[in-house]
Amino acid sequence: MSLIDGLSHSPGFVVFAVALLSLSVGSFLNVVAHRLPVMMEREWGHECRVLLAMPAVDEPEPLTLMKPASRCPSCKAAIKPWHNIPVLGWLWLRGKCAACGAGISVQYPLVEAATGALGAYVAWHFGWSTQLLPALLLTYALIALTLIDLKTLLLPDSITLPLMWAGLVLALFSIFAPPADAIIGAAAGYLSLWSVYHLFRLLTGKEGMGYGDFKLLAALGAWFGWQSLPLIILLSSVAGALIGIGLIVFRKHDRQQPIPFGPYLAIAGWVMLVGGAPLTQAWLRWSTPGA
Repeated sequence: MSLIDGLSHSPGFVVFAVALLSLSVGSFLNVVAHRLPVMMEREWGHECRVLLAMPAVDEPEPLTLMKPASRCPSCKAAIKPWHNIPVLGWLWLRGKCAACGAGISVQYPLVEAATGALGAYVAWHFGWSTQLLPALLLTYALIALTLIDLKTLLLPDSITLPLMWAGLVLALFSIFAPPADAIIGAAAGYLSLWSVYHLFRLLTGKEGMGYGDFKLLAALGAWFGWQSLPLIILLSSVAGALIGIGLIVFRKHDRQQPIPFGPYLAIAGWVMLVGGAPLTQAWLRWSTPGA
């Protein structure tokens, strides 16, 4: 029996292996959520200085997603590899830096644990199939976008656009949606929120959402086809309303403070990923009585 055949007949092992992988990916997603906005801000600053012919400034330490190595933001001490073990490292340190005792945000183990759990569920749902790897990549991308949007109200093009193109490429092989449905889904996803944005701005003089939301919905339309878009918008709107009301009531969230829409699109997109065709068919039956 080949390794591939063994994996296809060992769903428990696949789930366990993907859970371990996803825990490590969750640790990396924390790095992405912290560093990518900083990298974007530095790039924008450089472009502005070039455009305005401003003098160069002293460049800060080079920053990428891989370098420099992880370190404490308070004392700058390097984090030892065994302290970087997902979830367990934070528990071992009791949420404090080993060098200076500064607190380490609980976000880190929570993101790692959530990524591990969602990855394991995706592995259980899809099994060892052609859909597993793309589904995991989409899950990881949606987690990263959620973290970044919650912190900065940004949905980076460096994630949303490759996600859209990946959905269109997958459609060539009908992994999640056939090509025509994916192409129409990408266009309709972008144009639908683009139209709402401009109509809202025309009526109120305010901007209700950002262009990143358009691109994320276009990406989800490319992955799941145009038929999924009404349900994605509905699910994201319901999630946004419930969580937004909860923030206002229980956390005294300022009603004038913007609430990012990207995380709710990400939630709806992931629900579509694991719910898929049954959800869309149920929605179509409900929305077209007598069909």
